[in-house]
Order: sequence, then C-alpha cells, then structure tokens
Amino acid sequence: MNARHLEHGTEDLCSVGTDLYEQALHQGRLPAAAAEAAPCLLALGLLRPALDDPTRVEPVAPVVALHRLLRSSGERIAGERRREARLAETFGSLMRIAGPHPTADGTPTIQLLTGTEGINQAITDAMADASEELITVQPRTGLTGERGQAADAASLGRDQAALDRGCHIRTLYPHTLRHFPVIVARCERLKGDVQIRTLDEVPDRLILIDRTVAFIPVGEDGKLALEIRHSAILDHLAVTFDRLWRLATPMYPEAAPQPSHNGITPRQRAIAALLTEGHTDAVIADRLGMNIRTARVHIAKLAATLGSQSRAQLGFLIARSGILDQDH
Repeated sequence: MNARHLEHGTEDLCSVGTDLYEQALHQGRLPAAAAEAAPCLLALGLLRPALDDPTRVEPVAPVVALHRLLRSSGERIAGERRREARLAETFGSLMRIAGPHPTADGTPTIQLLTGTEGINQAITDAMADASEELITVQPRTGLTGERGQAADAASLGRDQAALDRGCHIRTLYPHTLRHFPVIVARCERLKGDVQIRTLDEVPDRLILIDRTVAFIPVGEDGKLALEIRHSAILDHLAVTFDRLWRLATPMYPEAAPQPSHNGITPRQRAIAALLTEGHTDAVIADRLGMNIRTARVHIAKLAATLGSQSRAQLGFLIARSGILDQDH
C-alpha cells in the first residue's frame, strides 16, 4: 500500500483505511501486521482479531459497524445537548449577576427574559420590524385551552403581518405533528411565502428574526428565555438550522411522502433508534413530541411487527432487522 496513514479523528475513515477494509471484505482475513498500516480500523471496530488465529484479523460486517458508529454518534449528540442545557442554566444565573452587555447602539447582545408575558411581548416587538425572514423550530404544539388559543391567535397575527411585509417563513416541526389540526389550520390560514418541513426529532424551540435577533428557551417551564443579538451566535443558529432544513422532509406547501420499510413507519423507525439507545417511554415521547400513551402504542406495534416478546428482545430484533440502516 503506497499511501501513508495520517492521524485523524476517531469518527473518520481515511482512504488508507477504506482500501484496507475493502481488501479484508474481499479476502475474509488479513495478516495482523497488515492492520498496522491503518490503525484506525481497529479503533473504529472495523477489524478484529480472528478468534482461532491471533496472527490474523477479520472484518466486522459493514452493517454492524455502521450501526455501532451511528449509535456512538447519537450518544455524542445527546451529550452535547445535555452540555448545552447545563451551560444555558449556568450562564443564565451568571448573566443575571453580571447584567446585560450592550452592543454599539446600546442594545444588550444577550439578555434573560422572565415570565411568559414578558417573553411574548419581546417576540412581538422584534417581529414588528421583521422584513426578510422568520426561522422557527417548534418541537411542540404549545398551550391548550383558552390560553393556547389566544397564544396561537397572537402568533398567527404576528406571522401574517410579517408575511404582508414581504417576509418568508421557514418552520421545522417533528414528524409526529404533521397531521395535528393546529398545524394544518395554520398552514391553511397563513397567506404568503411559508415553508414547513419535519424531522424525526428537532432541537428545542427557536425563533430567529431577520438573522438579527433570536429567542431560545432556558429551562423546561417556558418562563425563562434568552434574547440574543450577538452576531456570532446568530450566525451559528442560522447555519445549524439550514443544515437541519436540508435533512428535513417537506410538509408544506407540497408534502413529500414518508415511505415505510417492511411495515415499519418512519415514526416507528425514530422510536426504534431511541429504544436502542436505552431511553424510557417518557423520554422517547418527549424527544419525538408525542404523549407517552401514543409512544407506547407505537412501541407495541413495532414489537408486534418484529415478533418481539419482551423489551430486551425488541432491542435485539431492531438491530438485526436493519431498519435503522435505511435512508429515510
């Protein structure tokens, strides 16, 4: 092998490693010394010592290796989300001590908003100047009852006023909300350049207005939020949204069908992925924006489709079925 192996991250597979792994797949086994040319293969779990001959190595099946690496990637993402939540909580209290940090025109770059009414008023004030683009991530449908109806009406009015000024709106929802009456009615009532896409799982709520101000929640009770006007943070939020947007499935104005695989729906595939990570029913429901009863119904259907008799067996059957290796 002529190419020289270079150091790289454990999440990458270099060209030297790719060539050697392909050779191992074709030949079945390789001398253990050959693996020294690409140590990343052992680190990534793509090669392993042969049980009956320690002087040789054999390849791990690509589908098994890919599933393991994707699960590791998912764990890292979940860890980063927990880290973001801890940082937001920690720095929220620190910012209350330090006070606001103003921009050149005197406007604070980051400030903590308290109370539902105060947060909604700040969003309404910022939306009054919107003229280009409104970007939102909505993991849940919002409040119910009379308060929910009032909040929906206020949000609808703000959005329509922005559309009338020439704004275009892009929103990400989780797949589970595609057919919610509130979402469908919103699509029908808004007139203008509105686009909606969905993902199996979306981040926490985000409102980004003209890429000049953003609002994100702090904590889980909806009574604290950050108003952000720091350009570097706004750019980061916009880039992150754009990447998620490219991965998402169009819902409105033209919906793309969600294909099933061997009787497994996209929603059940999303649940299956979280089950293999060891999450409880409550966590799965929260992550996918559904109530726990609905989550349990889908888990039961998934178990019936795969022929599982227990929760432990279900995880094994999910891994063996290959449903998590399908593009969707």
